[in-house]
Amino acid sequence: MTDPTGGDLLADSLINQGVSRIFGIPGVQLDAAADALHARTDQVDFICARNEQATTYMADGYARSTGDVGVAMVVPGPGVLNALSGVATGYSANSPMLLIAGQIDSQAIGRGLGALHEIPDQTGILQRLTKWTGTARSADEIPGLVREAFTQLRSGRPRPVALEVPPDVLAATSRAVAAERVADAPLVPEEQQIRDAAARLLAAKRPMIVVGGGVLAANASVALQALAEALEAPVLMTENGRGALDARHRLAFDALALRAFREDADLVLAVGTRFVSTFGTQVDTNGAPVILVNAEAADLEGPRAAAQTLHADARLALAGLAAEVGTPARDSRESEFARVRAWLAAQFADIAPQREYLSAIRGALPEDGVFVSEFTQVGYAASACYPAYQPRTYIGPGYQGTLGYGFATALGVKAADPDRAVVSVNGDGGFSWTLQELSTAKRYGLGLVTIVFHDGFYGNVRRIQKNRYGARYFASDLTNPDYGTLAEAFGIRSARAATPQELSGVLADAVPANEPILINVPVGEFPSPWHLIHEGVPRPAPLAPDAHLVRQAGV
Repeated sequence: MTDPTGGDLLADSLINQGVSRIFGIPGVQLDAAADALHARTDQVDFICARNEQATTYMADGYARSTGDVGVAMVVPGPGVLNALSGVATGYSANSPMLLIAGQIDSQAIGRGLGALHEIPDQTGILQRLTKWTGTARSADEIPGLVREAFTQLRSGRPRPVALEVPPDVLAATSRAVAAERVADAPLVPEEQQIRDAAARLLAAKRPMIVVGGGVLAANASVALQALAEALEAPVLMTENGRGALDARHRLAFDALALRAFREDADLVLAVGTRFVSTFGTQVDTNGAPVILVNAEAADLEGPRAAAQTLHADARLALAGLAAEVGTPARDSRESEFARVRAWLAAQFADIAPQREYLSAIRGALPEDGVFVSEFTQVGYAASACYPAYQPRTYIGPGYQGTLGYGFATALGVKAADPDRAVVSVNGDGGFSWTLQELSTAKRYGLGLVTIVFHDGFYGNVRRIQKNRYGARYFASDLTNPDYGTLAEAFGIRSARAATPQELSGVLADAVPANEPILINVPVGEFPSPWHLIHEGVPRPAPLAPDAHLVRQAGV
């Protein structure tokens, strides 16, 4: 029996960690890894994208919709650079991702010899965008580096990691053995801190809970609901935390409700959230003291001013608090909740056109169906008010705000569970980033429902140019393909819907069909949602009631 190559050790170590799917594009520096994966096609599916940018987006979608590690593999230099947008998005959204990055020959790294795909300090670039980056200098090192990568992924705050593998290292043989599975190692809270926090919560009359992506990453929804119900405390979900509690639960609220609840709140428990504004300032709690719970130590520090901090895994902290709090007698706050819901309804009336489309999508998706947002007009509204019924069923771009990430990310969600309904919402601007991945959807039979809201502009850019710069439009208009013809070119179904009602009809057929479809929705100008998303932005003048509708044939 011959000794395994570095490629064999890499493949077997990944399989031992539970990896069953890799998104990537092969290339000469990865030949030995590709050959090892070829011998293991019964254990690992390899989904070949059409651009490296899509590989990490797909890995991100896979990771955030399942909680498992998403893996991407690309060649060095331009391959890594193309993949970095997805890495940055995953970094902002607490995504457990592994980027397997090709390198040049190990003896040439850092010498500036002009090897194929060489870039200066690729390792340093990756280190600045990941939680951890390792470089294999010999085949013997590969198992240990894979073990360390998954130790980082399965402890503390989940974020992307990277492993560089030079071609000579992948091709070399070794007597090392593949890395065994690394167990999860969540950060355990201190018992006295749990007791102190529970005492504060029990003493509060009107506490509220604000949750972010850390609650989803820790699979903490059950513990969250138990604590909220025991305290009769509303749960406000940030965009990254959407779905942590079923939106239909009597204690579930959109993040905008903070502006109403803080008027009378006497304590805020913030769990798994950075708890800063978009502009990096302290969240306004109207003086209510704050308990911060986070697995990331840096997110417990300034500019946040906390009465107490718990450096801990969200699930363990919430479960510990629920056990310590017990089942106290609490006064009903139903009248307060009803008042806040009425206030929210009045605020969201400003974006009624977007909400009509969101209602059409929500109505067509089953409870576990996944909505993948995008930085587009309907997507902006979704970040504020889309009702997610289960954890990991709403996926957005996090604070990175990555235009063009949505379609490829949704393909990763669909690849993770091909029988699960997934809808990708796009604008015509962002969709153009990765529309070539229609090829990937067709090739692998990924039954993604892709909606393109088509207005012919970078809508947000154009709105700013209109409102702030006297309608001096610059580079904000688009030349788009005929979407029906585009879909046909890839052998994919297409449809057109010009109103929310028409979209409901199309989705009623498209979602259960579970085959790739591209839906073109021509729209006009939507009302701005920014005053609802970012506090301090003034409420805009209302548009004409039907400004969002486009009636011209062929638009």
